Amino acid sequence: MSLTELKEEFLDIYKTNVTREGADKLLEYLLSDKSDFFTAPASTRFHGSYEGGLLEHSLNVYHCLKDYLSRERAKTVYGMNYSEETVAVSALLHDICKVNFYKVDYRNAKNDKGVWEKVPYYAIDDKLPYGHGEKSVYIITGFMRLSREEAFAIRYHMGFSTGDDPNQVGRSFEMFPLAFALSTADMEASYFLEGKDK
Repeated sequence: MSLTELKEEFLDIYKTNVTREGADKLLEYLLSDKSDFFTAPASTRFHGSYEGGLLEHSLNVYHCLKDYLSRERAKTVYGMNYSEETVAVSALLHDICKVNFYKVDYRNAKNDKGVWEKVPYYAIDDKLPYGHGEKSVYIITGFMRLSREEAFAIRYHMGFSTGDDPNQVGRSFEMFPLAFALSTADMEASYFLEGKDK
């Protein structure tokens, strides 16, 4: 899909499902010149390390989460019955911490003819060093309220790979099943849909 098509899909999902107070202001920010959400990469060199990678990753996580939550077992055994708004907020905005986080820089590398040349690459330029998931929660709540389950899901969407106390992560997964589901969707999108060779 083109960046234009991905953006249209994001806007359609967001506008249809996210209607709480402040949602319009958050979307206005994402669409403004103050945000690079729709063009930013998702990482420096792994999944989604290209223009629009963050947008594509956010949509992939949304679709993976929707699929996970559609399982009968998730609904009946685990009690994972969430509103369309909660699913959209959690998945589409889980990595909002990456807005204005990367910059294009240049380094020397040999081209296919063995000649050195300057090539662009993404480098981290973190102007708000407030962690990862917690930074996303912080940014979102500047515009609209999150439920406790949404906040924990976004905060712990990186699962056990964050370096946080594993007991804290595990307890969060037990208390807030959406956190586990979002973490699973994030890993599925990152490793299977957007691996570094995609």
